[in-house]
Amino acid sequence: MFWTLLKLLVFVVVVIGLAYGAGALMDSGQTVGLRILDMEFTLGPIQAIIAFVVFLVGLWLVLKAISLSLAVLRFMNGDETAIRRFFTRNREKRGLDALLASMLAHSSGDAKQAIAKAEKAHKLLNRPIMTNLLIAQAAEMKGNNAKAIEHYKGLLDDPRSRFVGIQGLIRAELELGETDKARALAAKALEMQPAHEATQNTLLKLQTEAEDWKGARKTLEVKKSSGLLPRDVYRRRDAVLALQESDALAAKGDLNRAREAAIEANRLSPDLVPAAVAAAQALVAQGKGGYATKAIKGAWKVAPHPELAAAFAAIEKGESPRQRLNRFQKLLKMHPGADESRMLHAELLIANEDFPGARRALGDLFETNPTMRALTIMAAIERGEGADDAVVRGWLARALTAKRGAQWICQNCQHVHASWQAICEHCGAFDTLEWRDVPDSAGPSATQTELLPLIVGSLPKPAAEAEAEVIEVGDANPEPPAEKPA
Repeated sequence: MFWTLLKLLVFVVVVIGLAYGAGALMDSGQTVGLRILDMEFTLGPIQAIIAFVVFLVGLWLVLKAISLSLAVLRFMNGDETAIRRFFTRNREKRGLDALLASMLAHSSGDAKQAIAKAEKAHKLLNRPIMTNLLIAQAAEMKGNNAKAIEHYKGLLDDPRSRFVGIQGLIRAELELGETDKARALAAKALEMQPAHEATQNTLLKLQTEAEDWKGARKTLEVKKSSGLLPRDVYRRRDAVLALQESDALAAKGDLNRAREAAIEANRLSPDLVPAAVAAAQALVAQGKGGYATKAIKGAWKVAPHPELAAAFAAIEKGESPRQRLNRFQKLLKMHPGADESRMLHAELLIANEDFPGARRALGDLFETNPTMRALTIMAAIERGEGADDAVVRGWLARALTAKRGAQWICQNCQHVHASWQAICEHCGAFDTLEWRDVPDSAGPSATQTELLPLIVGSLPKPAAEAEAEVIEVGDANPEPPAEKPA
């Protein structure tokens, strides 16, 4: 209410002021002279005001006429108009409807319908990123890799979609078997986004399959730098790659660099058995037997392994069995109760022709863990102690059906390998081999080799059982009692 009264008061004051000003202007008797070309006009106050208003209206009309002329020129030139905007909105609506239909078809698994609708949207809409991506994904789902590659390439022109386009091209090239092209694209993608884990894994897999060990080590370094790989895991895998690089250099005849790579692999992962063996061989070749012994001891301290024992034996050539036995005492004392240490000790004693000592060293391992190796050692001990051939053949026959013991087994597919490899020969997994017992399959063999002891020989009976037989024989054939002295 207050504001209404205030506005009314202001309006009255303004009207009064204008009326007072107009009256004062008319009473002043002043005139305005106006000269246009050769004509002169004399205007009174009211006439001057009217002339000024007419001038403003005329100026406004001239400006509107100019604007109308420009609009007509734009229309004739084909610029956007209301009619054009109507058709554009209709076109966009049909394009969006086709895009939606394509997305729904793609989600339902209808690749053919998804491609058809996406191509329609591609013609109607000016959104190449959306439509190219949708067509490429639908073509990839259908298995049309040529069309997928064509439209994934269409994403490379825009920086916003370039990385996605490269990822799609990698998948399409892999489907076509073009691993070299896929590897080059993956390297380019990693340059664009070094922290992208999927790209890191893809490139690393392709590089290891192509035996590009140097490139794989660089990729592994990027993976570690991005925080996606723990340091201990990185060091082991880098050691594996360095070991493979050593093998590749040796195959090319570059022995010096191959030995340095093997030594580096052992430095990165001292407990990696193949790296310790390769480093020991390289150091022996360089005349550094002491360092080779240190490398073997470092790995043996973690876990005994027959390949380490073989490499340790090769450090000193031409030594006698007694000298070798004495030198191996440093290893045997680290894990005296381990199965590998017991079998190794027994084998060294057999070589030294100390068969009773070998039996003591082996202990009851042929009963608690009857592997092929343990039973073969028992056959050698029996032979050395002069047992019958039937007894020796019995141990060997039993060894034929015994479990093989620890082997290199892939954690991924459980495939057994004769020797260590960086890549599983069965499933292609990287660094998945571990040294452990082969899963035992119970039951008789297909060739019925369990019957061999009955055919080729028999095992010696336990002492208690042999003693019982002696007693039974004594009872069956009693000796005549001794005569008492007179």
